[in-house]
Amino acid sequence: MLPTAETLRIDADRLWSSLMALARIGATEKGGVCRLALTDTDREGRDLVVQWAREAGLAVQVDAIGNVFMRRAGRNPSLAPVVSGSHIDTQPTGGKFDGNYGVLAALEVVRTLNDHGIETEAPIEVVFWTNEEGSRFVPVMMGSGVFAGAVPLAHAHAAADLEGRSVRDELQRIGYLGAAVPGADHPIGAYFEAHIEQGPVLEDAGITIGAVIGVLGIRWYDCVVTGMEAHAGPTPMALRRDALQVAIGLMHEVVAIAHRHPPQGRGTVGQVLVHPNSRNVIPGRVRFSVDLRNASDALCDEMDAELHACARRLSGQTGLSITLQPVSGYPAQPFDAGCVAAVEQAAARLGHSCMRIVSGAGHDAVHMARLAPTGMIFVPCKDGISHNEIEDAKAEHLAAGCDVLLQVMLGRAGVAAGR
Repeated sequence: MLPTAETLRIDADRLWSSLMALARIGATEKGGVCRLALTDTDREGRDLVVQWAREAGLAVQVDAIGNVFMRRAGRNPSLAPVVSGSHIDTQPTGGKFDGNYGVLAALEVVRTLNDHGIETEAPIEVVFWTNEEGSRFVPVMMGSGVFAGAVPLAHAHAAADLEGRSVRDELQRIGYLGAAVPGADHPIGAYFEAHIEQGPVLEDAGITIGAVIGVLGIRWYDCVVTGMEAHAGPTPMALRRDALQVAIGLMHEVVAIAHRHPPQGRGTVGQVLVHPNSRNVIPGRVRFSVDLRNASDALCDEMDAELHACARRLSGQTGLSITLQPVSGYPAQPFDAGCVAAVEQAAARLGHSCMRIVSGAGHDAVHMARLAPTGMIFVPCKDGISHNEIEDAKAEHLAAGCDVLLQVMLGRAGVAAGR
């Protein structure tokens, strides 16, 4: 007798084993993974996942930006597939779970359905997207962005790394320049992505499952403050045009703006370049990054206006030039209410604690939410640490998230009549 959807469970040991096997490709001395997009190690990782997919009976298709779709047929091929996945490229000092968990959790769902001979009404697809991290090529979330029409294919193909090697050439070199036009004739019935939280909220609250309600909007800027270099000794304080001191005032405001827009406001200065960067020279130019985030576009707009107002005020007070150049941004993206509810209901049926949560990081699900009903499932990671070689997660939490994924995918795809 076949198990019901409510009693079906994934093989937790197999999921963990798969994660550890993939983590050996590009493994670092500190226990992390370096598998940058479209490198030889990325090719090895892709080859392994594709091998596993074919062993599970999945049909594999690669599109022209290197996204890999692995399809399990449904009883009704006219129905749009229920899709789940993430990415397998990493940061230079990345961990074992970021992205990789989402891909292998989706594969484990398929393996579990195979184990029990369960046929779904709609097809199921496992996907891994190209260059989600953006460590080697810009923009981030490239593969899903091209698929969703947010990034032109030609623009993505032309993107080059620091050595001048283009995405198109590297896709061709590693054997993943597919023929399919990304997104063309490829409807999506629903999209789910399982992921470690990459933050400390779930662990701090002692909660196993995060039902993600959306992703924060992001605004990135390059700021340049221009003053005048001068000798640190002979130049009196009152006569200085110190770019660094003015820049520090604006940097403090970045953080203050975030505090004025709780609970989801974020403000970060992560990169600072001081010219001429000499011990006894007053800085004449400072260039720094600004990262603002919040839960709605309206709040992001308010934060943007406050940032620009502060820059105008400081420039007027000091006479120094301050320029703010937008360099990137993504609108806030709410997820489908039905998908969020499905995650909550599955967690409750399975006996897992659950809370609604907002993602502060971008994910491929952001692009997919513009094409189809989309949801994300978060599980805790140790100390909230990610993009780090010591990134870690408990096997039981990973299994719990995968069980929830199984439930919500079956709920969308449906069990074939008579099964």
